[in-house]
Amino acid sequence: MSFLEVLTQADPRALRARVEAATAADVERALSSAELTYSDFLALISPAASSYLEAMAQRARSLTLQRFGRVIQLYAPIYVSNECTNRCVYCSFAATNDVPRSTLGVEQAATEAEVLRRMGFQHLLVVSGEAPRAVPVEYFEQVLRRIRTRAAYLALEIYPLETAEYARLVDAGADGVTLYQETYDPEIYRAVHPAGRKADYSWRLSGLERAGEAGMTRLNVGALLGLNEWRSEAAIVGLHASWLTKRYWRAQISVSFPRLRRGPKGYGPSHPVSDAALVQMMTAARLFLPDAGIVLSTREPSQLRDALIPLGVTQMSAGSRTEPGGYSVPCEEGAQFDVQDRRSPEQVAEVIRKAGYEPVWKDWDRVMARPVAAA
Repeated sequence: MSFLEVLTQADPRALRARVEAATAADVERALSSAELTYSDFLALISPAASSYLEAMAQRARSLTLQRFGRVIQLYAPIYVSNECTNRCVYCSFAATNDVPRSTLGVEQAATEAEVLRRMGFQHLLVVSGEAPRAVPVEYFEQVLRRIRTRAAYLALEIYPLETAEYARLVDAGADGVTLYQETYDPEIYRAVHPAGRKADYSWRLSGLERAGEAGMTRLNVGALLGLNEWRSEAAIVGLHASWLTKRYWRAQISVSFPRLRRGPKGYGPSHPVSDAALVQMMTAARLFLPDAGIVLSTREPSQLRDALIPLGVTQMSAGSRTEPGGYSVPCEEGAQFDVQDRRSPEQVAEVIRKAGYEPVWKDWDRVMARPVAAA
């Protein structure tokens, strides 16, 4: 059974009704449970749980220390292309926007990876717009084979692929895939993705399943918060992550909570998400998914990121550039979004240390996971 079938049977409207109906007694029962059920998770993202944030934060901190220790893994994105055929209304990369377009050559991508290696990064996320003619699967194979000696871990945040295509990228050195559904509400999805390959809701929704079948060892799920009411999205993100955990039990499942900010032509989130709501989602996810990674990007401002470190976070980006070639030749034009935390990687690492945690630039070697074919 695919996740689309699971979601159809679950009925998102019914899930939202369960969230709204949760009581203080449901929240307290969830907080006292040794192992949370999905119903417990729904209670923890409910309005009734908003007055229990301190208790949720304390338990999330304790549980994270038990499962992950005092380790925060650092990573950096490498944007290799901002060319895109989609028309997402919230994204600066949309085909309708007048921004400078560029795609890095393989050697340019290697230069970016080398800059990051010198900063200390060994965990890299290769990112591109959705333009298969400009950046076909063969391009990513070449980039991965060229930069894999500069990193212990390589992940992809690109357009959804066929299972066989993902398998080719596994052979080339890819370890993980980040693929956000953006919004799980089909009507809102159609409205914000009016044209382009991304307009296919079910194809995108099943992307992580194909990545898992292809042998990717880490799968990162999430919604772009602000497109829809956050509790509706959180309910399904939790369901999706839980399903992936059971289906692809050999893989590390991670959850991200990216918040939408100002987009092109003044576009703003129709459902702004408060800091308190973000904390509630993150801590609820930690309690429900104790072994999942929780990822925090530089979309969030530095002060908030510092405060969130003890509440379940296991991975943080630092020093991020969101335009192709931005580490070698910084240029704000052509960026996907404005980075809120502009501190250097070492400044972020120092804050992590002062909080009593250990910033980790490299947490495992590819050779420990599986052999990689020679270039």
